[in-house]
Amino acid sequence: MFVDSDTVNEFKSEDGAIHVIERRCKLDIDAPRLLKKIAGVDYVYFVQKNSLNSRERTLHIEAHNETFSNRVIINEHCCYTGKEIIEYYLRQLEEEGITFVPRWTPPSIAPSSEASSSCKKQAASLAVVVPDAAQAEGLGSEALSSPSGPPEPTAGTPDDKLDADYIKRYLGDLTPLQESCLIRLRQWLQETHKGKIPKDEHILRFLRARDFNIDKAREILCQSLTWRKQHQVDYILETWRPPQVLQDYYAGGWHHHDKDGRPLYVLRLGQMDTKGLVRALGEEALLRYVLSINEEGLRRCEENTEVFGRPISSWTCLVDLEGLNMRHLWRPGVKALLRIIEVVEANYPETLGRLLILRAPRVFPVLWTLVSPFIDDNTRRKFLIYAGNDYQGPGGLLDYIDKEIIPDFLSGECMCEVPEGGLVPKSLYRTAEELENEDLRLWTETIYQSASVFKGAPHEILIQIVDASSVITWDFDVCKGDIVFNIYHSKRSPQPPKKDSLGAHSITSPGGNNVQLIDRVWQLGRDYSMVESPLICREGESVQGSHVTRWPGFYILQWRFHSMPACAATNLPRVDDVLASLQVSSHKCKVMYYTEVIGSEDFRGSMTSLESSHSGFSQLSAATTSSSQSQSSSMISRLDVP
Repeated sequence: MFVDSDTVNEFKSEDGAIHVIERRCKLDIDAPRLLKKIAGVDYVYFVQKNSLNSRERTLHIEAHNETFSNRVIINEHCCYTGKEIIEYYLRQLEEEGITFVPRWTPPSIAPSSEASSSCKKQAASLAVVVPDAAQAEGLGSEALSSPSGPPEPTAGTPDDKLDADYIKRYLGDLTPLQESCLIRLRQWLQETHKGKIPKDEHILRFLRARDFNIDKAREILCQSLTWRKQHQVDYILETWRPPQVLQDYYAGGWHHHDKDGRPLYVLRLGQMDTKGLVRALGEEALLRYVLSINEEGLRRCEENTEVFGRPISSWTCLVDLEGLNMRHLWRPGVKALLRIIEVVEANYPETLGRLLILRAPRVFPVLWTLVSPFIDDNTRRKFLIYAGNDYQGPGGLLDYIDKEIIPDFLSGECMCEVPEGGLVPKSLYRTAEELENEDLRLWTETIYQSASVFKGAPHEILIQIVDASSVITWDFDVCKGDIVFNIYHSKRSPQPPKKDSLGAHSITSPGGNNVQLIDRVWQLGRDYSMVESPLICREGESVQGSHVTRWPGFYILQWRFHSMPACAATNLPRVDDVLASLQVSSHKCKVMYYTEVIGSEDFRGSMTSLESSHSGFSQLSAATTSSSQSQSSSMISRLDVP
């Protein structure tokens, strides 16, 4: 408990900018009297030196112990800048009737002697031991209640623009510490950055993304500013026009605003042909289009801030998954999506206020497991996921969007002008030469393997599953001929004809040559069992699918040559099959395939995170979980490819 203090030394500069005061302070320690007697002290003394620099707007407080200094030395150093003070002392000033502490000004433009005398008197009243921290309010704060209105909110203006009205109008609630972090980071940018200084709202997003850790926020902000300059992102809305195929088939667009005034972006992902868009445009064009959407979102946030008279710094995204299926698991498309997520997360932090995912189908947990590790935890907490028609019930869409603007395709009253998407015509696909540089990288990163399938000699790969409820996913193109795709399960490992192994789980031969694992002496039903119905795949089709495993053991994925079936009445081949066989080799097929195993722990973890996103997701969770207990638990989609 503070008892008393004596001034040991005091210094004031001629211009009044610097005031240093040193005191010897007396404290009464809350300790038993016997302990004090043993220690030989009744009070503890320490020396505190306060250095107020009104020119630099800093307050340094240094303290060291005098008592027991022959045994232990304690040094403490605190530095306050801007309004980085304890709010308690601000309220104390108000209680004392001090509502205005003028900023220090050089003698040449000093205020009148009467005002100066008043300022000194008020400053002197603050010169007490512990409440000296409150002097930080005099380091340039305009007032506890400023008599003038807020200055214009332009980027890169002097520090004194951060008064209470400006903060409330354009930035939202900030603690003194958060405001100080914003001022310090902006000052650093003004001193070191050679380009355009971002607005306070933009700087604040990076600070919030790193919990107001200035060093971390400065690092990612500088990287983002460099990236924006390299890619001319500041001018993308004025200089770049999306290709017509994006305007016609990208099923997304802006649609009014939500109940909080945030701009609302609608994305009908389930209706979008992601593979067709990548094949027609490439990853770079898609990325640039997503960047333009984010830049437009920033512009709309500024507009809505003016319209609603309160700070709006993020937008709401409504994603409709009606129509989503396994074709969205096409691996080059997934990898393009992951890269886009990575770029957006790094350069547009804290811009997503809320993500509403509607009509999530049974396949969604598989896609979520692949994508969610690349989404920031703070962003993930903003997700609300609804299965089926749950969005129409309590806690659904009406809690966040006014009834009058719910899109018509969600049984609302408002006509939504967002494109409906659909399949991109193959005539718009880029040529092999155009695909060579960019898309070749996508394909090679995905590590597709090539396999030949001969009549009487299928191609098979072995996948070992240790834990039940793991998910086997596959993605393959039928390049030549027609094949039959099967999935089998065996409790014991088949012996491959060759012992070459690639990868931790699959056994194949070098170069993607034909491999047959199931021994000819094995009997179906005794040595192995079929876990899925056979799937006939025609030449040119692209097939994506997944299977939630029911048992541990060995799973065999098989591509088998498809022989022409005979007509039941005549025992002769059908005419259509004969004509089709003339166009391909009668003894050889070719497939390009990619497989991946999602471990049961990762899959269950993604299901848990989904369930925590919204209670309405429980129906989807139950449907997906029950599928792992059934014989037919795969989800398959296929699409014709050239």
